[in-house]
Amino acid sequence: MIETKNIHKYYGDVEVLKGVDLEIKKGEIVAIVGPSGAGKTTLLQIIGTLDKPNKEHNYELLVNNTSLQNVTDKELSDFRNQHIGFIFQFHQLLPEFTALENVCIPAFIAKKSKKEAEERANELLDYLGLSHRKNHKPNELSGGEQQRVAVARALVNKPSVILADEPSGNLDSTSAKNLHELFFKLRDEFQQTFVIVTHNQELANMADRKLTMKDGKII
Repeated sequence: MIETKNIHKYYGDVEVLKGVDLEIKKGEIVAIVGPSGAGKTTLLQIIGTLDKPNKEHNYELLVNNTSLQNVTDKELSDFRNQHIGFIFQFHQLLPEFTALENVCIPAFIAKKSKKEAEERANELLDYLGLSHRKNHKPNELSGGEQQRVAVARALVNKPSVILADEPSGNLDSTSAKNLHELFFKLRDEFQQTFVIVTHNQELANMADRKLTMKDGKII
């Protein structure tokens, strides 16, 4: 599903990633933990094609068995839209749109029809227990509800993998627990693959594998 080899990343003179090798199977939930500054988010962004490794190092990056080394920015953008879903600590919902409209946005970017996008969005919101909140805007939703809308948005294009960066970091303990349980439900029912960067040890310990990063390497 995901394979990286010899991933290096520099910001100026600072080497943030120092040759990271990683392999993740379909349907696996992998948690990446470690201190701030270890390179966790940078690695997640590279897997998600939001950032690129340094080319002077021979590296490999495969997601859903597709090599992403020598592709154009347009091809990367299309691949990201179709194959990768993102969940962030701060839900990043657009405040002027309803829950339903927010969920539909990646589908519209993928040029799906309004009917197809809304059918899929409604199906997901119903699955996540939010059908009665679909016409509410983010500021009318609780933190847990906002994050579930963000999960629906991440799933709307049926991605190969979900990348989550501190997904429960902004939630109270009950909402965080519900979100964590949802990830495992999605994995069990849909064989959804998750890579989760987290400081939440409870979530990390629930994962199929817990990887620890330190000083730009997986140890």
